[in-house]
Amino acid sequence: MRHTVTKVVIPAAGLGTRFLPATKALPKEMLPVVDKPAIQYVVEEAVRAGLPDVLFVTGRNKNALENHFDRATELESILMRKGDEERLSKVAESTGLANVHYVRQGDPLGLGHAVLRSQAHVAGNSFAVLLGDDIIDERDHLLERMLQVHDQRDTNVVALMEVDPSQAHLYGVATVEATEEDDVVRVRGLVEKPERGTAPSNLAVVGRYVLKPEIFPVLERTKPGRGGEIQLTDALLTLAEDHSDGRVHGVIFRGRRYDTGDRLDYIKANVQLAAERDDLGPGLRAWLREFVQTFED
Repeated sequence: MRHTVTKVVIPAAGLGTRFLPATKALPKEMLPVVDKPAIQYVVEEAVRAGLPDVLFVTGRNKNALENHFDRATELESILMRKGDEERLSKVAESTGLANVHYVRQGDPLGLGHAVLRSQAHVAGNSFAVLLGDDIIDERDHLLERMLQVHDQRDTNVVALMEVDPSQAHLYGVATVEATEEDDVVRVRGLVEKPERGTAPSNLAVVGRYVLKPEIFPVLERTKPGRGGEIQLTDALLTLAEDHSDGRVHGVIFRGRRYDTGDRLDYIKANVQLAAERDDLGPGLRAWLREFVQTFED
């Protein structure tokens, strides 16, 4: 099914303080996951889903991110003279991956504000928002399914994933109603990072959204919420409560997701992805078996 969305917005203005000092001079989006920066996995996901037009909402000190998706003429020339076609191909891959654009967020006023900065670029059309902290395994097709639901139901769509209730306070959490489709729910309520033990469900919003342009006037009216920031969750809650037939739906994702926004989960993501690769997996898995045995009593 051909979908109507063509543009994706990737907020990338965060400071990455959880990874200091590594992110003192390097954008957190450029931290490597195995041998590619985390942000490249996200752009590849967008392109696989048929969204080749990518807008990064950036902040200060993000030059490395911009350079990664630009030509590296000197490096390419050196690799070409050496006849190193394999590495040359890897360097050139990110350059031609997508049609990349940039806009500065300016004041760091939250995810909702970052999305609002994309209004001129998306030009009155529906669009996707992909957060760089979440990597969705390329064998799973979450974004494609969300685009399908958007087109079929003419609705805003969020990605939801069941989490351990003890971890629900780390996410935006949804209250939902079932629909006739097993993996699609109608969103009735949303709360951003509820206090421990108060989450209305264990369905967490993970970093994928397909939004209609009606989100923009709502964001403009949305007052700063948790953390003093303009929360996208709050704007979606306004839309969810506005109509009885539902203006926000969720796709429940049961696939493979790698979280690179937390130090421990970032390490896990590197190990998981490397362990499944043909070139690295056999050696890594063998070493892991030996290494784990050193912890056994």
